[in-house]
Amino acid sequence: MSIKKILCVGYRTWALNIYKNILITKNCEFKIIDSFDNYNEEIIYDYNPDFILFYGWSWIINDEIINKYKCIMLHPSPLPKYRGGSPIQNQIINGELNSKVTLFLMNDKIDEGDIILQDNITLDGHLNDIFNQITKVGTKLTIDFLNDKYFLKKQNNNLATYCKRRLPSHSEITLEELQTKDSKYLFNKIRMLEDPYPNAYIKTIDNKRILLKFVEIEDN
Repeated sequence: MSIKKILCVGYRTWALNIYKNILITKNCEFKIIDSFDNYNEEIIYDYNPDFILFYGWSWIINDEIINKYKCIMLHPSPLPKYRGGSPIQNQIINGELNSKVTLFLMNDKIDEGDIILQDNITLDGHLNDIFNQITKVGTKLTIDFLNDKYFLKKQNNNLATYCKRRLPSHSEITLEELQTKDSKYLFNKIRMLEDPYPNAYIKTIDNKRILLKFVEIEDN
């Protein structure tokens, strides 16, 4: 059996943890690029991988790379729903309780490639709880993929929804929100912006920001 060469590109902690977990996969050789500073297309051409994993990658990838190599993305949403940026945050703020980890084959469209595998996660708890689920499920799906336990499935574009990447300015909790939103909404907004994301904050009269890094709801 031939050895598959796998190039793993990422920088997020959960993505790098998946890459570490899959090193046990038999008949595979791995090379890991763990930051944007270390990313170089010449490395890709020199290594000439069978597959490139771009888990949690935030930068545009050259079409030449996508067309020449089989590039795999992990997207934490039930694709074709929630295509686009900040999928975890957009699902939480919309009140979603359940989601999926999706592996898909990249093409020149945003999150529109054929689905390789999907499995369930919940959006309960704090961000670390969700990241731990993504790591666990993403590891299992990736190992299944590398062992050829999958079937490609085209996405139904008629069911697609899209979301935009959230900006740091969107992290503000406004006076209007404090006056009109319930505890669940505010809890969700704060917990979805726990580290490493731009934390939720309240502006003060002296032009300072009070950062809200962790929150719980307490019943009266």
